[in-house]
Amino acid sequence: MAADPLLERARGHISRLWGGIRTLTTASPARFAVLVFLVLILLFTSLYSLPAASADGTRTRFADALFTAVSTICVTGLATVDMPTHWSAFGHVLTYIGVNVGALGVLTLASILGMIISKRLGLRAKLIAAGDSNPMRAHGGPVNEGQTVRLGEVGQLLATVALSTLVIEAGLTVLLYPALIWAGVDPLAALWEAPYYAGMAFTNTGFAPNPEGIVPFGDDYFLLGILMTGVFLGSIGFPVIFTLWRHQWRFRRWSLHAKLTIITTVLLFVVGALVLILLEYDNPRTFGAMNAWDTMFQSFFLSANTRSGGFATIDISELNGSSLVVSSMLMFVGGGSASTAGGIKVTTLAVLALAVWSEAKGRQSVEAFGRRIPSDVQRVALSIVAWGATIVALSTIAITQLTGAPVENVLFDVISGFATVGLSTGLTQELPDAGIYVLALTMFMGRVGTVTLAAAVAATSRSQLYSLPVERPIVG
Repeated sequence: MAADPLLERARGHISRLWGGIRTLTTASPARFAVLVFLVLILLFTSLYSLPAASADGTRTRFADALFTAVSTICVTGLATVDMPTHWSAFGHVLTYIGVNVGALGVLTLASILGMIISKRLGLRAKLIAAGDSNPMRAHGGPVNEGQTVRLGEVGQLLATVALSTLVIEAGLTVLLYPALIWAGVDPLAALWEAPYYAGMAFTNTGFAPNPEGIVPFGDDYFLLGILMTGVFLGSIGFPVIFTLWRHQWRFRRWSLHAKLTIITTVLLFVVGALVLILLEYDNPRTFGAMNAWDTMFQSFFLSANTRSGGFATIDISELNGSSLVVSSMLMFVGGGSASTAGGIKVTTLAVLALAVWSEAKGRQSVEAFGRRIPSDVQRVALSIVAWGATIVALSTIAITQLTGAPVENVLFDVISGFATVGLSTGLTQELPDAGIYVLALTMFMGRVGTVTLAAAVAATSRSQLYSLPVERPIVG
């Protein structure tokens, strides 16, 4: 019996489509990453535009729906609407699902990109400073440099990352539920708020389900400590979590990536808090009215959340200008590679700092903990910083021109969007539509742009069988 021609044509179309996806996944991982995020953003924009998603049953403006979708999928936490009151229960569920999907997507795509690119690079740690990482390398054993990832293997990788996310968020929820009840939240409301806060902490998004945010819990250090722990676990990245789980505190057995991530993260956390204490201790609108203990804790909480968490117990717009600059610097660095945090990543900063130190000491190579960091990793790290600074500068110029707002406020919100932090001086909710689109593009590029650039730099690397004559231009 002859096969149905229509069925055969349909099978042919499906086969070609599947082949195209496989080719795109392996031949152009950067484009694949961008495509996945674009599809998710368009899907959630459509869902947020539904009347059922808003509290008053009306259709949300396209600009606001798009911005919320980008902020959710890119786990940023900025909003042009009042998130707790504007959205219905359906809208809040969308947000909760979106941030978890977005966070998993970042982790998984970073891992896929790292393994795909490793075939061309021939160096296991090629993109470790650029924001890419391969969780499958976290075991510390040998890695097949010819390894590639096919679509059939994506499920296993996603399951590994999803399991760690599920366990951590479940643990945070169990701790948050009694904490919320002790803080005066209705037990039934806490059933929803506990997993919501847990998800927002681990994904480093910072949305809150209640109109007052976490301000009512400003003196509840147990609850704030849980949130800070969730932010920290989400920001260090899955490879580091896996290393800590396997080797615990046996520091010598940690990978170089884990060592650089933990040390740089803790250093920025402590130094950032101390600097904020120094700059804000006499500001009556922030820390000036607090005692010494409250000032110290709140400064550490703010330092942790300016790195990517997005929670705040004080009005960010009341910070001194100098504190806004320091916070912007912390936000720009962000968290660890293959994490839910944004920014240029702490390993990028660590590699560049080590390169500067080696140059100052007159060393021929960059070394750390008995390992040499290849020059190509240093070049990619420098490219990431240049890429990020360019995005921030162009976006700041455009939004300042569109709004006429003070440049320090614009710069803060732009870096917050680029680094997917979610803190705001209040400017974001006042943006015109053109400014909303510019900031949405900034968030998108900040989330996938560094990964895309890293992939582009790596993919264009080719072995060269000859060497050109050397000539040294004057620099500095």
